[in-house]
Amino acid sequence: MYKLIVSDLDETLLGSDGSISQANIDAIKAASKVGVKFVPNTGRSFTSVQVLLKKLGLFQMANEFVISYNGGAIIENQNNQVLQTNEMTYEEAKGVFEITSKYPHNDTHVYTLHKLYIYNPRKEDLAYLEPRHVDYQIMKNDDFSIFKEDKIMKVITMNPDKHVLHQVHDEVMAAFDDQLNASYSSGMYAEFNHLGTDKGTATLELAASLGIQKDEIIALGDNSNDLPMLRKVGMPVVVSNGTDEAKSLAKYITQDNYRAGVAEAIHKFVLD
Repeated sequence: MYKLIVSDLDETLLGSDGSISQANIDAIKAASKVGVKFVPNTGRSFTSVQVLLKKLGLFQMANEFVISYNGGAIIENQNNQVLQTNEMTYEEAKGVFEITSKYPHNDTHVYTLHKLYIYNPRKEDLAYLEPRHVDYQIMKNDDFSIFKEDKIMKVITMNPDKHVLHQVHDEVMAAFDDQLNASYSSGMYAEFNHLGTDKGTATLELAASLGIQKDEIIALGDNSNDLPMLRKVGMPVVVSNGTDEAKSLAKYITQDNYRAGVAEAIHKFVLD
């Protein structure tokens, strides 16, 4: 019945240290063998997913895909071919950066299509990125004009204090009259994309190109940036460590968390 599985990575498929369990690896490979596509659907860059793709047997494979930047880009794994992008305008990205960068205890990520730049980095953030194989460049100053000719996929801000994070989020959205796509991830990031860019829209766009209907898709997630894909597929699944908001959209909540929740769902809906 199901032909496509899209899955969030951090805290859904991967542990808090960025690792993946053998149970999840084995289940994904088994699903691939019976013809069900597995597509990482992440807020991160596709370049940071390459080590994971090797573990899953999907590295450099034709007709296999990654959705990255919260739906901002759809990539075919072979040669990392960019099939589609939906980037922010320069004015949007610059406006978000000007707000987030004035908070002295926040750091800000600027994701271009191929690179990540971090302004005012926090050590907790860099420690989080390191085991996830995320390459980045530290911005030496707040001169945003360096991105004038780039495709800017998203801008995010990081602070483990959720009160501060929500304050920044609300200020950004007020400045743009809510005309951005905004979400939270990993309990410490507020993420901003171009309006209409989200994991769910990109999932359906990829599925349509493959001749797959929404009722033939399983989506796995745990947090607010996963909500659009949970809303738009036939079988929304949330791992046990997911937020209450995410769980409210699920047709199935796994008994296990990121350790083996993905494997549990694949066995229940695909293999068994």
